[in-house]
Amino acid sequence: VCATNRDLLAEIEAGRFREELYYRIHVVTVQIPPLRERREDVPLLVRYFIEKYTQRMNKKIEGVDKKTMEQLVMYALPGNVRELAAVIERAVILSDGPTVKGIHLDEATGNRISKNRSLSLEEIERRHILAVLKEVGGVIEGAGGAAVRLGINASTLRSRMKKLGIRRLQEFAN
Repeated sequence: VCATNRDLLAEIEAGRFREELYYRIHVVTVQIPPLRERREDVPLLVRYFIEKYTQRMNKKIEGVDKKTMEQLVMYALPGNVRELAAVIERAVILSDGPTVKGIHLDEATGNRISKNRSLSLEEIERRHILAVLKEVGGVIEGAGGAAVRLGINASTLRSRMKKLGIRRLQEFAN
């Protein structure tokens, strides 16, 4: 199975793709339009990605609120399905309730419009943990601690903090 977003015949003519390879792989062609041309697929994909990332992150998120879903359906999705997956993964990471609300798409895509760069998942996670630690005054365990707010075990949070280089809890104290 091969996939591309390029016109391979035009690439052959331009000398950027080998003609003999084209004939080896060109057995059956399936044309799939970009996601922005099949907006009716967005809600189904959103539900799929929420289920995938909530399982991976051991969180309990049931879905997306109506306004956020409308926002996702209307978004241009220049990165197609991969971008939608990244947007939903970020939303799951940052969500602190059972429903994803208010996705800021320019932030979710790494502020590509204003900064022309994207953040790594590790950097997003680091920033989110730091923000939660600041909100709870550096407390990791207990009912009001960061671990509970993040929906993970305290030992898991400590491990993630160590990996991400988050060390000094005193700076978070109020």
